[in-house]
Amino acid sequence: MSHIAGLHDKRTIIVSNRLPFTVREGSSGAPEFIPCLGGLATGLSPYLESLRDHPDGSREYLWVGWPGSTIREENKEEVQSRALSEFNAFPVFLSTQEIEKFYQGFCNKTIWPLFHYFPVYTSYEEEQWAHYVAVNRVFCKTLLEVLGPEDTLWIHDYHLMILPGMVREHRPSATIGYFLHIPFPNYEIFRLLPRKWGRQILEGLLGADLIGFHTNDYRQDFLRCVLRILGLDSSMGEILIGGRVVKSETFPMGIDFAKYHDRASGVTAPQEWIELHEQLKEAKVILSIDRLDYTKGIANRLEAFQMFLEANPQWHGMVVLLMIVVPSQIDVEHHGMMKSRVERLVDEINGKFGDPGWTPVIYTFRALTFDPLVAVYSASPIALITPLRDGMNLIAKQYIAARTDKTGVLILSEMAGAAKELLEAIIVNPNNLRGIAEALLEALEMPQAEQIRRNTVMQERLQRYDAAQWAADFMEELENTRQTGDKYFGKLISPNDRRLFIENYHRSSRRLIMLDYDGTLVPFSVNPQAVIPGQSLITILSDLAGDPRNEIVIISGRMKNFLDQWFSNLRVSLVAENGAWVKEQGREWKMMAPVTDQWKPKLKPLLNRYVNRMAGSFIEEKDFALVWHYRGAELEPGRLAAQELKDHLLSLAANLDVCVLEGDKNVEIRVAGVNKASGSLPFLSRGFHDFVFFVGDNATDEELFAVLPATAYSIRVGSGATRAEHTVLDVQDVIELLGGMVVPRDLFSRKFNGQFLKPPGTGP
Repeated sequence: MSHIAGLHDKRTIIVSNRLPFTVREGSSGAPEFIPCLGGLATGLSPYLESLRDHPDGSREYLWVGWPGSTIREENKEEVQSRALSEFNAFPVFLSTQEIEKFYQGFCNKTIWPLFHYFPVYTSYEEEQWAHYVAVNRVFCKTLLEVLGPEDTLWIHDYHLMILPGMVREHRPSATIGYFLHIPFPNYEIFRLLPRKWGRQILEGLLGADLIGFHTNDYRQDFLRCVLRILGLDSSMGEILIGGRVVKSETFPMGIDFAKYHDRASGVTAPQEWIELHEQLKEAKVILSIDRLDYTKGIANRLEAFQMFLEANPQWHGMVVLLMIVVPSQIDVEHHGMMKSRVERLVDEINGKFGDPGWTPVIYTFRALTFDPLVAVYSASPIALITPLRDGMNLIAKQYIAARTDKTGVLILSEMAGAAKELLEAIIVNPNNLRGIAEALLEALEMPQAEQIRRNTVMQERLQRYDAAQWAADFMEELENTRQTGDKYFGKLISPNDRRLFIENYHRSSRRLIMLDYDGTLVPFSVNPQAVIPGQSLITILSDLAGDPRNEIVIISGRMKNFLDQWFSNLRVSLVAENGAWVKEQGREWKMMAPVTDQWKPKLKPLLNRYVNRMAGSFIEEKDFALVWHYRGAELEPGRLAAQELKDHLLSLAANLDVCVLEGDKNVEIRVAGVNKASGSLPFLSRGFHDFVFFVGDNATDEELFAVLPATAYSIRVGSGATRAEHTVLDVQDVIELLGGMVVPRDLFSRKFNGQFLKPPGTGP
């Protein structure tokens, strides 16, 4: 199978649970290929056609997915060959057990109900989760066999949420897009998943470069879950992780507008629909069409229609609810109960209100092919589409597209993603039965001119942003996302920069090396006192300090006693409380300027109030500073509380000689004029240095970056705007950089070539 990879220079590889066809083994045992109607296959077909008709020449694509059934071993080679030659597809073969536990199991008994806000229907079986992970691994293995270095992956839907991360682990430079076609739930719903599962799903999604959602609500819910569960913040929908930019964006899926609109003009209704229309005579048809699923709110529509008939006897005999229920491909136990309830309600309404010349509800349980579907859209002056929760709902869009004379009224649930676009529809709450009944009356009485006005606006919108445009926008944004790394990582130190840095260090004779502590030499922790320097760090600092050409200064926000405890035995100078105290090597601590702590009693009660309100937060009291930490609290509420606290403090401290700074999951109040820049002056002003270096990680370090001499080396840990010359990703990068400085010059090249200091152009 590996021969597929690299067959073309650059392809789009579509990845979904199902291929755009189903393979069945006929009575003779030979495989039969049956094209799929509807779903993702229909949604993506305009985009795939646009690839074939691209103005710069046909673009290749490959569709990877499950062929819809279990294939016997002797037929797999034929299925694979025909899939590739006839459909540009590559099958992922699954066993019967995998299909049962993965597709019918975790996908449709856990993710589907939970993400549609039906936690009472949600199953949490460990075995099904294990199969979900295993099948995603099967997909990953298949992709690694066909994926070329220039290919673009576009992974679809809830069945494959952990697949992007799996591919990223094996192919770090791959271009990966992901689109979720169902709602993403809010944090309170998502957290019902076992913590391990939820984390793995979020981490898997973050393996993509671009994550697409139908609406901004779903996107925001995803970002909040990432923040509160993984602790990763976002800016304008962009998340920084592992030296990459992951972007989330909204792309409301369109339809092939021209296909429905043009066909509606010439479609001939099947004989049965002609006979039905004659039977209805002058009755107005209210169309309800949906797949059998508890998320669609079918029973609610019947109950609302019954309420309408009770309140509006003048419409008896003049209106008919045409209810088409499409059998579901998903075998869910709740569907049987729902079907029984729907049919019971149909019988109840027809028995209560019907007469020999009028059947209020005409019910059919079957799927429609394209032409009959368009004919029904065209013949129905009202469409009642009221799902309880729906990612998008393309039926609503198809109905509007098929109204060639621009008449007709769409009644649409506000819980459908399409409601964000089809604003001119009558928008209802699917749980408000009285509201739906009133909407039916409004629709029946709406003047034709008003119908045309509304539908004209909606048709123009759907025509502009059709399925091809939706896919093209996604792929364009995916390409742009891959190029946005420079905004965050444009200063990331290169291997050549590292090599030159170390070489210049070894060539220099008088060096000033200044180092921040938290977030630079050691990672952050919920408990700052637990973050102590490891033996490897102490060894590196000791080696650096042992060189008489080096002057080492640790400049920290920590208090004097902490720095003394861990570094007093080294030949280093110390700066505590971000510049309030300085201890030059071999001397005692001294205060940098006359400062006072008389302001503390005025502000500390406010910080205590926030500690009481925010579980997991605490106050760190220093000689001349107070810090409110919320790293141990829930991050989103903690962040909001920090902003509120900062605003409150700024108003209270207006007449006090203090400054308020928002740091990395903390808010600090300290004496004005005391900062790392002032704390570094005794060292920067002391004679000539031919090598000056400072590394830090946050806003307090920016004050020192600003006063460094132009020839100094400056590095910030992490991404974002900085005055530093370069950035590194994390603490480990800093430790490796310092480790490179302590290697003797004659061993430097041999030791670090092939590692992170490998010069450009050298071999492995």
